[in-house]
Parts: sequence; C-alpha cells; structure tokens
Amino acid sequence: MAGQNWVIRAKKADFDALSQQYNIDPVVARVMVNRDLEESQFEMFLNPDLERMHDPFLMEDMNRAVRIICHDVEEGNSIRIVSDYDVDGVMSNYILYKGLRRIGADVDYVIPHRVKEGYGISEDIIEKAVEDGVHTIVTCDNGIAANAALAKAKELGLTVLVTDHHQVPFIMEGDKKRYILPPADAILNPQKESCNYPFDDLCGAGVAYKLIEAVYQKRDIPKEELYSFLEFVAIATICDVVTLQDENRIFVVRGLERLKPSSNVGMRALINAVGLTDQVIDAYHIGFKIGPCINASGRLESAVESLKLLLEEDVEIAFSRAEEIVCMNEERKQLTFQGVESAEEILQDLSGMKIYVIYMPECHESLAGIIAGRIREKYNHPVFVLVDSEEEGVVKGSGRSIEEYHMFEALQACEDILIKFGGHAMAAGFSLKKEDVEVFASRLNENCTLEESSFIPKVRIDVAMPISYVTEELIQQLDKLAPFGKGNEKPLFAQKDLNVLSAKIMGKDRTVVKVMLESNDGFMCEGIYFDAQEFSENIIAWFGQEEYDKLLHGWLNNVVLNVAYYPAVNEYNGNRTIQLQIKRYAMATVREVL
Repeated sequence: MAGQNWVIRAKKADFDALSQQYNIDPVVARVMVNRDLEESQFEMFLNPDLERMHDPFLMEDMNRAVRIICHDVEEGNSIRIVSDYDVDGVMSNYILYKGLRRIGADVDYVIPHRVKEGYGISEDIIEKAVEDGVHTIVTCDNGIAANAALAKAKELGLTVLVTDHHQVPFIMEGDKKRYILPPADAILNPQKESCNYPFDDLCGAGVAYKLIEAVYQKRDIPKEELYSFLEFVAIATICDVVTLQDENRIFVVRGLERLKPSSNVGMRALINAVGLTDQVIDAYHIGFKIGPCINASGRLESAVESLKLLLEEDVEIAFSRAEEIVCMNEERKQLTFQGVESAEEILQDLSGMKIYVIYMPECHESLAGIIAGRIREKYNHPVFVLVDSEEEGVVKGSGRSIEEYHMFEALQACEDILIKFGGHAMAAGFSLKKEDVEVFASRLNENCTLEESSFIPKVRIDVAMPISYVTEELIQQLDKLAPFGKGNEKPLFAQKDLNVLSAKIMGKDRTVVKVMLESNDGFMCEGIYFDAQEFSENIIAWFGQEEYDKLLHGWLNNVVLNVAYYPAVNEYNGNRTIQLQIKRYAMATVREVL
C-alpha cells in the first residue's frame, strides 16, 4: 500500500440542482459528472432502455450495406464472414452468422488462427474465398486497416463489406491527418471521420448488431428476435473494454438481463461449466469467468471452437464443448501463472529500467499480452513482453502501458528496427529481429522522459465522504449506476483519520480481514478488506506488533487510517448492515493523501 497518490476528482456542476431534477442523491450526481457525463446524457444513463438506441441507418454506408446483403440473399450469392479470434470477434461472427441465416443467406465463416495466420483478413483468406466460390466477404472486428488484402479481394472480383470499430489508419501531411480507408463496397465503422453516427465507441459486436438491426428492419423481422443478440453484444462490450456509456450501457444492462436464463444452448452450457448457474451474472463474471474461457480457445487452439459452442443446439454436445473450453482456460491460467513467475525473475535483472522489456523465448506468444498486463498492474511501469515466433529469427511482442506513456508513439520512434507494429496509447503489438531485442530495450529507455513520480499509481476519489453519510438508499442509488467498467468506473469514496477499533481475520483460507471503524464524531461502521496478509504486514510495519495485537483483541489502540471505500449492504442470517468494502488504505499520518 506504500507509494500511492490519492487524488480527489474536482469536476464542477450544480449537484443540488441535478439531484432535484433527476431525483438522485447529490453524491450520485457528482459521480455521474465525474464520469464526464453531460446533463443531456443523464436520462439515458439512468434509464438505459432499448427504445433509446440510435437509428442504425445513421451510420455511414449502412443503407448501402443493407442493399448489398439483401441483394446477395435474393440472388443466392454466397457470403463469408471473417472475424478476429478474441471475444469480440467471436461474438461479432456469431451475430452476423445467425442474423444472416435468419434472412435466408448462404453464409459461412472463417476465424484466422492467432499463431499460424495472425490478426485480421489476409490475402490467403481472400484467395481461399475465391477458390470456394464466395461472392461477398463481410469482415467483423477487423478490416479497416487491411488495405492490401481487400485490394486483392476487389482485384479478384469479390464484393467487400467491412464492419469494424478500430481507428482508421492515417498518415500525417504537415499537421493534418489523411485517413486511409480500405477499398470496399461499404464500410461500417463509427470511427470514420466522415461518419456522423451519434456514438463512436461501439465494439465490433456492436457494429455487427447495428447491421443486423438494419437488415431486420428492412425485412420486417420482429425486434424481439433482434434482442436475442443482446447478451452476445454485452459480453463483447465488457471484454473489449469499450466505454460503458450511451449505447454500450444499454447493450450491457439489457444483455446481462438475458443471460439468466440464456436462450442459447451453448451459452447455458458454458455458464454451467464455470459454476454460475445459480448466480445473477454481472460484468465481473463476464470479464473474469465467461470471457476468458471464450478467449482461451483462440489463444491455445482455434477460436472456431468457441463459435461452434455458441452455434451448438444439442445439449449434450454443448456441455461437452463447454467443458473442453473451460479446460483450455485452466491450462491458459496455469501457463499465465508460470509466465508471470518467469517474468518476475527476469525483472530482477532490470533494476533501474523505466520501461520493462522482458524477453521470454519459450513463452506461448498468445500469452505475452496477458503477462505484460499483469506485470504492469503490479509495478505500474510500461511493459513489453517479447517471445520467439514461428518465423526463424523473429520475435513478437505485446505491450501494456500506463496513462503517462503513449505506447504506440514510443514504437514509432523505433520503427526503423521493427518489422511491423500497431496499437494505441495503452497497448501495442509488434515484431522485430531477435538480434535487435537489446537495441530495442535500450532505445525505449533512452527515449523515455517519464519521472519517477509517473510510476506511483493514482487512486482517484470521487467524493471525500464521511462514513456517517452512507445509507441503504444511497447504496441502492449507487448500485444502479452499474455495470462498472471503462468510462464508468466503480465509485470510490474516502474519509481521513478513522480509528480502527478492532480487526478479525476470517475466511476458510484466512484471507479476509473485517475491521470496525470509528470516525472522530463517534460514528462506527464495519469494513472488510480482501487481503488479510498484506493488511497485517502493513499495520505491523506502520504501528508495531503491539498495536497490531491490541487490534486483534479489540483493545484500545493507536491505529488510525485513511480509508478509500465503496459502501455495500451485508446480509447475514436475515440481518442487514452497512459494510464498507475497503479498496485502499494508508497511514493517517500521511497527510498528503487527501
């Protein structure tokens, strides 16, 4: 818990007026303003109803895309879907495949193999499509940067429809960007500069959904059939970490509702296989249980296995497929654990480095990004993990960054030694010759201008709120802001100088600590923290063994903490009590905290 920088969000607004207008607590209004929501967005955020979805035909090229699809159906032309191999790609592919099948299309699908073929549509996929007599290619969650492959497709006479959500590639001409669109008959991407769609941060599955929505409108298919895809868009939206506002919030709120019970045989089997049959599924379960299983097949085998699970209608076969995918994820977790351990050993030789470049020749290349993310989370440094590729003498790398370090721009400064690279501020992928690994690491660190203060993680507090202000009604209002994620982070509150009256180590593995907190005005409230060992070590280091022993006995002691928390209701044996979920804590003597 050492080395934290707690910062209070200080956005301004008339919180009392917003409270009265929308019948919410001023604290809730402050949280919403802190999420950069304009007042005009409050109603949609508080009431994420399907009727508030945007007209799909507002997306540039949508009408043309629908005409292409409908023409192909009428003429009996074959359509091939080409997606990415991650969760968003699998869900996009599923939505398009089922949606197009519903209107009678002759359609099949392809998902590139992560290791053997790499990301996105390729010239090999194009040539195979021509060989198979395909008429139209529909990309999803890829294609916007595939100029060479799509030029080949047009050269060979294919019709091409791109559905994507990634940023459009550009080149700088002076101080202006010139965007480079691929040659295609229609391009659905709200990131296009010329596209005036009201919300530009859809995931790939969101764009696929809008296309099927438009097609269904033209074919007069009932909306309830369209809504059967909401759970898949919700999963993709959460796993692809796009902003949980506007349409994405509607997708997630309404999609999660449809996961219990899911109408999809394969999804029900997967929910059962990960032990969630009797639970209300939330964003956490998607991000840490269901999503990783879907991703695992694309990492270790082929993402086609996950898509086949979702398309399976036989219950027994679906359960078998689900179990196989869960087993793959368990293998992936074990490999990841081993990879993180190995990375930490290598880190011991990188002391003094600001940018961690970790070369792990034997690591499975599909795990490089996960390992980089884990190391970044622990040490709050930009991290690049490099692994040997199948191509002789070439290594591939994945990077994960911190807010202060623009990873893509850092790679641009090294492009003379890179074979290829891509990404954005917070994550990137690249390849280079094995002989250039040391030069690459040196160059990144030489170019780095980050100060040591950049590596101190920021803890953003929404409101410095006395624990005595917390009520069940406030908790209910805060919980209605869920699901939480990018652009709608879980609120965090804090109070200084809380006396810790007692502490109790709990749980089967004794990993949980329950404390009784008291403010200076005598208000008491229970708190819970989910790392008892760390808590114990810190209290002993800060206050001494004697004070820690007093704490465990509930005796008078001198332990005083600043606490950052989220309030919740704990229900046990029919009794309901307010309980603070402690997210961060620090010695109260560290006055710069708040």
